[in-house]
Amino acid sequence: MGRMVLVVAAIFALLAPHIAYAQQKVRVLASFSILADVVREIGGERVEVASLVGPDTDMHGFQPTPAHAKAVANAQLVVLNGLGFEGWADRLVKSASYKGARVIASKGVKALSAETEGHGHDHQHKHSDRNDPHAWQDVANMKIYAANIRDALIAADPAGKDVYVKNADAYLTKLDALDAEIKQLFAGFSEKERRVITSHDAFHYFGDAYGIEFLAVQGASDETEPSARDIARLIQQIKKESVKAIFVESISNPRVIEQIARETGAKSGGTLYSDALSGANGPAATYIDMIRHNAKTIAAALR
Repeated sequence: MGRMVLVVAAIFALLAPHIAYAQQKVRVLASFSILADVVREIGGERVEVASLVGPDTDMHGFQPTPAHAKAVANAQLVVLNGLGFEGWADRLVKSASYKGARVIASKGVKALSAETEGHGHDHQHKHSDRNDPHAWQDVANMKIYAANIRDALIAADPAGKDVYVKNADAYLTKLDALDAEIKQLFAGFSEKERRVITSHDAFHYFGDAYGIEFLAVQGASDETEPSARDIARLIQQIKKESVKAIFVESISNPRVIEQIARETGAKSGGTLYSDALSGANGPAATYIDMIRHNAKTIAAALR
């Protein structure tokens, strides 16, 4: 009996470091829910993921607190969108005395200007020093995000390289299929039919990628209410161009959109998701679910 105990103890001593390692997950903190979802897809069981701004929450109104600084300090990897989306990031990292790794998920993306027009098929943009940060709305851009996140996870956890590469390859395949699905979904619509109104100016990348012209009543930052003159001008444009559908964005106040719908007769097309996923039981619980939901919602309203 004593010999058996010694053998079991010896085996446990040999396996203990591996057991302990298996229980230690890479602590990753993403700035918002969409990035957190992609980290989970690629990191799998090797990561523990949290986000500073969760589902169904407006990223633009986020104000860091000491609790957020603590979350940053406890992370091994911080994942940010970049393109000016997290204007508070440097201050928060500094206040947390964070010395760990940071990855800008949008690195390598061709940014659009935040001040744009003609975001449908003609791609005529005004020049601006300010970038539109919503690059994830184009699935091709999300492939760049995924590769950046994969590489950052490998750098933070070299032992997990094979897992991260395998998971990323599988996710990139899903994104390719999603991109093709959306292009096919809009293939039957004429250019004139591809005009919609949204409450939040966050869909220019989607419009450029899939040939949809988005007219919006708020700026890309969602920080200011549209003026009465802006609303009147948009109503006139909707009537002139016979815009068919108008959408409320999930984190926006629907009041202005409802007013425009009443005065123009444009039908309400439903809710779109731009800066935040829905809750787990909602229609946009993952990035892929979100993009598919938006595309199907827009296509259904255009018919």
